Amino acid sequence: MPADDTAGRNQLAAVRRWGLAGVSALAGTPGVDPRPGERAGAEAACGTVRARGLGLGRGGRGLALRGRAAGAAVGRPSADRGTGRTRAGRPPRGGGPRRLYEQARRTWDRPLTAYYLIFGSGLLITVLGLVMVYSASMIYALQLDLPGTYFFRKQFVAVVIGSGLLLLAAKVPVKLHRAFSYPLLVGTVFLMMLVQIPGIGRSVNGNQNWIYLGGPFQLQPSEFGKLALILWGADLLARKQDRRLLAQWKHLLVPLVPVTFLLLGLIMLGGDMGTAIILTAILFGLLWLAGAPTRLFAGVLAVAALVGFTLIQTNQNRLSRFACVGAMDLGPKGECWQAVHGIYALASGGWFGSGLGASVEKWGQLPEPHTDFIFAITGEELGLAGTLSVLALFAALGYAGIRVAGRTEDPFVRYAAGGVTTWITAQAVINIGAVLGLLPIAGVPLPLFSYGGSALLPTMFAIGLLIAFAREDPAAKAALAMRRPGVRWKTMRRRVKKRPSGER
Repeated sequence: MPADDTAGRNQLAAVRRWGLAGVSALAGTPGVDPRPGERAGAEAACGTVRARGLGLGRGGRGLALRGRAAGAAVGRPSADRGTGRTRAGRPPRGGGPRRLYEQARRTWDRPLTAYYLIFGSGLLITVLGLVMVYSASMIYALQLDLPGTYFFRKQFVAVVIGSGLLLLAAKVPVKLHRAFSYPLLVGTVFLMMLVQIPGIGRSVNGNQNWIYLGGPFQLQPSEFGKLALILWGADLLARKQDRRLLAQWKHLLVPLVPVTFLLLGLIMLGGDMGTAIILTAILFGLLWLAGAPTRLFAGVLAVAALVGFTLIQTNQNRLSRFACVGAMDLGPKGECWQAVHGIYALASGGWFGSGLGASVEKWGQLPEPHTDFIFAITGEELGLAGTLSVLALFAALGYAGIRVAGRTEDPFVRYAAGGVTTWITAQAVINIGAVLGLLPIAGVPLPLFSYGGSALLPTMFAIGLLIAFAREDPAAKAALAMRRPGVRWKTMRRRVKKRPSGER
């Protein structure tokens, strides 16, 4: 055997023997301190192996693999004792609540989180609402000598039209939304005035707030008044903020509060107390976002509470609704029939419900099962799991709206997103609170969920607004641009360097 090969194999054996010492000596890794003789021998052996190319053989391949493993083991930061983190500040690779919390926090902080939450929760609420409208309205339609799918078909048509409005709102630039707010407000006020004209306006359940359109279709203009107030109020406050006028009370209140009182007066002429409450909540939301002082906020709240108390005391029907809060019996004249049977429906659902379509209360016991009290039918058929799922979806939608309003630099987007979030959240709380017996029955539908095209169309347009605002965030724009196939392919082509023709 040649002497060079014998020397090389002896040095290769030395590297195998002192591999960890050699790697640590070459990498300069602290924490591993071999003896001086071993360090020198390993360094010399590694240099000779590299120079002679002995690592290319079968033994060298195994050495290279062991060297990589040793380098990874030595170069990895060691974990501090008594803590769950490494010296480099990274979370541990194992499981645990802290790691799950860090992963959840990073997920929530991604640029597109609000975008996906708004789109996903809005879509799921609408689809689940379609299913529950069909289940809750079937018996009621048959009692009216109508096809069982009558209300479902009307709601499905409204969802299709609303989807078009959602896509339109999501694609239209913010400047056009601001310009559209004034015609929308004027048109809504005009339609709300037409409601009070005999022969044009129509009364439903004692409220004069509908316009007959012909056939089975009718329109409730007050539902569009919510959207009009939000867009117009957001544009008004944004322009005043640009001119630094919101520090003065008169500019903060005028003309926002008078126009809101005009809408409230037209609504109350028809007797719709529930919609008036939602409009008042939107007003307070806009004032709070504009930074209204506490004294001003308390003054407006006191005036609204006084007016509301007077309207309730002068109407026996509204007064009886407050008397049914938390009621467990029907009352001497059955005035709490709807509230009590809503509790019965929720109580009979159990954990997972009686099954889709198997509700008992919708067979004439519970009034308005597909509109105001559809949440009770959901609890009866889908149980606690179904109702908690609906609550979680509304909570996700509310969180996403608050995040969009809090992270934007555009004042119009902040006011509009905050107003839409206040509208949907307040209406959902009032509807669900009435079904649970915690609040008086206000007669407002559950957003995106209850039957009613007049309520569904402006709400879906508002969801499109939130989607458009979420996409306006610079980080979200960059993330969406990177997801386009053309941009991604060009980026990858720029990153890949050309290799020589002979290289594999």
